[in-house]
Amino acid sequence: MAVQTIILGIESSCDDTSAAILRNSTILSNVTANQAIHEQYGGVVPELASRSHQENIVPVVDAAIKKAGIQLEDIDAIAFTQGPGLLGSLVVGTSFAKSFALARNIPLIPVHHMKAHILAHFIDDARSHKPTFPFLCLTVSGGHTQIVKVESASRMEILGKTIDDAAGEAFDKAAKMIGLPYPGGPLIDKYAKTGNPIAFTFSKPRIEGLDFSFSGLKTSILYTIRDAVKLNPNFIEENKVDLCASIQKTIIDILIKKLEKAVLETGIKEVAIAGGVSSNSGLRNALNEKTKEGWKVHIPKFEYCTDNAAMIAITGKFLFEEKQFANQSVAAKARMEW
Repeated sequence: MAVQTIILGIESSCDDTSAAILRNSTILSNVTANQAIHEQYGGVVPELASRSHQENIVPVVDAAIKKAGIQLEDIDAIAFTQGPGLLGSLVVGTSFAKSFALARNIPLIPVHHMKAHILAHFIDDARSHKPTFPFLCLTVSGGHTQIVKVESASRMEILGKTIDDAAGEAFDKAAKMIGLPYPGGPLIDKYAKTGNPIAFTFSKPRIEGLDFSFSGLKTSILYTIRDAVKLNPNFIEENKVDLCASIQKTIIDILIKKLEKAVLETGIKEVAIAGGVSSNSGLRNALNEKTKEGWKVHIPKFEYCTDNAAMIAITGKFLFEEKQFANQSVAAKARMEW
């Protein structure tokens, strides 16, 4: 009979407290506590986030263990997000994981948050077909935008990254300009479905290579809205869905163009997306269209796109197999090298 490895995953990099139980490559539970308090501030407040993590982490872990139908003594290792992320939030998850590992005398496995987003594709129920190495992965979130060449679970190379703002931040900041509440990215996606994506034109960055830039786009959106409102105070309300559709199309065009360039340069047509923005329906549709050009596309389930502990647990499984463990001196890192 095959040996069963059970890993507890902990994710606390931003404002979601999440715990998951993984047996081999199968998720038995994936429990997340969200923090609605940040909506009134229009963004995540780090101090409030860390306090909420302190309140949530024990109940969330307890719920994950009960939902999985296992006992504490069944857990073979604990994996946790070491970074990158908000330091106060990371410290809560790191401290809990260290204490848990010490108390249970089990391996402690630090995980890189962005690598975990990529490896979420290898959860058994993530999708029917897992990516084949090597593959390219576009990782898009509120804090990161990268094109990564994935040689194996432990060998990854960043081919391109944002030089200023991330795609997710561009969505949220554009949403704020339109008057949409935080988080605005999903609302832009919602309104874009009924809008005209070519109603408005915004300037796109002219960046050589595979790097991204979104600061200029945000400025272009700001000036377009500002100038139009001067002429018509009701401009935003009258054009909300078209603005959303045009903003979404522009951001997706930028992402897809760079991804096309990466495919051409590497010759790799096995392509995946990961991170919170990979839940955007427009991006998913645009990527699916590339199958007509021979791309083999991998899009994760919605529940594995946003921050979650399942992706930490599956990454912990790979690291567990390679015996990449940490000792009690390991510390959270707001900025973490690849």
